[in-house]
Amino acid sequence: MKGFNSNALEDKPILSFQVITDTHIRAEGDLTYNRHFGLALRDIAANGVNSCGIMHAGDLTDNGFPSEYDAMASIWRKFEAQLPPLYATMGNHDVRLGVWEDRLQRFLRHSGMSGPYHDHWIGGYHFIFLGTEKNLELHCSLSGEQLQWLDQKLCDQGTPDRPVFVFLHQPLLNTVAGSLERQQWHGVVEDEELRKVLGKYPNAILFTGHTHWQLESEHTHFEGGNRLPDMFNAASVAYLWSDEGETITGSQGFYVEVYPNRVCVKGRDFLRGEWVKNAQFEVKY
Repeated sequence: MKGFNSNALEDKPILSFQVITDTHIRAEGDLTYNRHFGLALRDIAANGVNSCGIMHAGDLTDNGFPSEYDAMASIWRKFEAQLPPLYATMGNHDVRLGVWEDRLQRFLRHSGMSGPYHDHWIGGYHFIFLGTEKNLELHCSLSGEQLQWLDQKLCDQGTPDRPVFVFLHQPLLNTVAGSLERQQWHGVVEDEELRKVLGKYPNAILFTGHTHWQLESEHTHFEGGNRLPDMFNAASVAYLWSDEGETITGSQGFYVEVYPNRVCVKGRDFLRGEWVKNAQFEVKY
């Protein structure tokens, strides 16, 4: 990406935040996913002292049940005093069952978000959350109104040489890990329409979840060049998938640091409490 000139690299970031996704909290049965969420929050509490927020790309719960949201809140409260705010969008697991309006209102009530799509200005930077408007089993559907809203929000950015951070649960086809056609985990019904909007704003960075592909996989980072924004697969807190199609016991996400002329996206292994060496990326401006 071009823009934002600086005479020297800064030692300290202007802004920092974390990106997590696919926590799949349960209320009963095997509670491994819940334990992984607690470990992720503990890691962020210890290492994200100056964080402005935890950005969640969807599938907060495994089934969207009230008891699962309650279990998530219980885990959150254990670390809340040491954590920044949580901002979230919906995943298919949050809303795919039952009546759409009921599932949407339940998500909004428990997450504290204002609607299926919403935006926030934090520390002078723009954070935009997109979300499905239908309770489809796997995919997301974005209305024409939402796409126009996104276009306007990106157009109103005012500083095209400054990054804007966009979050959506499902990735675009043939972009990040897990979204290749043969892998079958892409899932935006309006894929072409969303590309047209995002293609006008190369200063955007899109973070997605849904695929669970581990950060060590190929295509964790999609370099859009001048055609599309840079995109990142944020893996999963609950469990992981490999390029070989195997389930992996693991829990990963990103620490993001914003500098005057670059954004550093740093993969983190929450179970081991270590950086993922092959998932350290830099987007320059």
